[in-house]
Parts: sequence; structure tokens; C-alpha cells
Amino acid sequence: MPVVDASTLSRLTGVKLRARAVVEGVLSGLHKSPHQGQSVEFAEHKEYAPGDELRHLDWKAFGKFDRYYVKRFEHETNLRAVMVVDASGSMAYGSGPLNKLDVARTLAGALSYLLVRQQDATGLTVFSGGQLTDVPPRANASHLNVVLDALDDTGAHGTTDLAQAADHLAEKLPRRALICVFSDFLDDRADALRRLLALKARRHDVAVFHIVDPLELTFPFEDPTLFLSMEDDRRLEVNPREIRESYLEEFGRFLAETKQTCTAADVDYERVRTDDPLDSVLLRFLARRQGR
Repeated sequence: MPVVDASTLSRLTGVKLRARAVVEGVLSGLHKSPHQGQSVEFAEHKEYAPGDELRHLDWKAFGKFDRYYVKRFEHETNLRAVMVVDASGSMAYGSGPLNKLDVARTLAGALSYLLVRQQDATGLTVFSGGQLTDVPPRANASHLNVVLDALDDTGAHGTTDLAQAADHLAEKLPRRALICVFSDFLDDRADALRRLLALKARRHDVAVFHIVDPLELTFPFEDPTLFLSMEDDRRLEVNPREIRESYLEEFGRFLAETKQTCTAADVDYERVRTDDPLDSVLLRFLARRQGR
């Protein structure tokens, strides 16, 4: 299957179709990989390790792959995951076929698809403008449609409030969970990101997908331009040529600090451009977790 690029995804309507296309790309990539079947968190079988029950060995898998795999049963699966999607106003920004929220919803849907496929529980939390929407984690196949429908109904509005989302998750998730956060992290509060990453100290497994648009990285504007805030009523008219250097320096510092803060907290960090092939993004993410 060819790489699932943003242009291809933009021709598909709805999160369900886009997520399924990304998942097909991921599974195709895993099939071609020499490490197929070695991922513990995102495979239908677990590679055999000393101490595993021999009666659970899958001999058909051994015949096919020449390796020992143990069947995973639903009652043995304890991974609970929550997709946390930032739906604030700035996530509506996009200079290409997909905006930042499109990318966040598609990645969250694709990961949910993979989790349910292996009988793990997945849920959803959407935050924007001080409002929070929850879909509790469940592992059955019909629940995937609930998650995808909620993602389809999500629109961008309001301000970013990472701290409120963090407090909400800390209260709602007393048990250990995989928390995948999809955001541009444009929150003015100095401690906002650290509040979110503090979930790691509560024994949660946190992964961050930092979504950016290519124009944010290059600032290619030339003529005098009026910039409008997507989260409040601020307006700023500037000559881009005069501020390009300082803007790129400041935005570069923001990106570096965000990644450094995540790394220091032992949190997975993946920067995602809105024009990146999303199946490749997930393959990188899965490969890194496999390595860990």
C-alpha cells in the first residue's frame, strides 16, 4: 500500500475512513518490517518469554513465523488507553489539505482502532475552551464506533487549557493508563505542560504528539499581513520580513523546550507536521515503544 499522505486522507470524508486508511498503512508497514510481531503493546500475540504458560502457545503462528508466540486473551489484557485531543481554536489552523485538528482526530482514531483490534480498552477526552468531553475506555469492537463518532463530532473552538485537562485526567483515571495527547501546546501558562506531564508521576504512561503546520515552521509571509488570533479577539498587523528572524528563533525555542520537557519527564514525544504521512508517524511511534 502506498504511503498515506495528507492529500490522500483529505479526499476521505470522516474520521472512520481516514483512521482506517492510516491503520491499513501501518499494518502494511509492519508486514514489511523484519520486526513484525515483536511489539508487545500493539500486536495480537505476545512473543514467548520464560515463565509464560506453554498451553497458550500458538502453534499456527509458530508455523508461519518460525517464532514462539503466546495467545493473548481478553481477560489477560490490562492496557487501558485514553486519547486526549486538544480541540481549541488554534487547532483549526491549516495551510494544507488537513488542519491540525484533522491530524489529531485521525491519529487518535487510528490508535484507537489498533488498540481495540488487540482487545485493549480505549477511551477519549476532548478539551477546549474550558469544556471537557469524555468517552470512558472500553475494549469491545462496538465501542470503537462510539469513539470515532465522538471524534467526528469534535470541532475546534475556545482557548487551550492543558492544566484543566491534566487535573481532569488525574481525577478520572485512578488506575494506570496509556495517555496519548494530541495538541499544538499553544498554552500561555508557564506550568501548563508540566501539569500535564505530572501524570507520569502517577504511574501513567504518557505519549505526546506535538502537531505543527509547515507555515509555523517557515513563516514564509512577505507582504504586510493582519494576523488574527483563533482563540480570542487579538489582532496584529505586521511586516513579516521585519519579524521573521525573531519569530523563527522564538518558535524554534518553543519547540525545543517542549521536546526537552517531555524527554526530561520520560514521556514519548513525537512532532507531527500536518503534511506528514500519518501511517509513517504511527510506525515511528510503535517502533520506539517496541525498542523501549
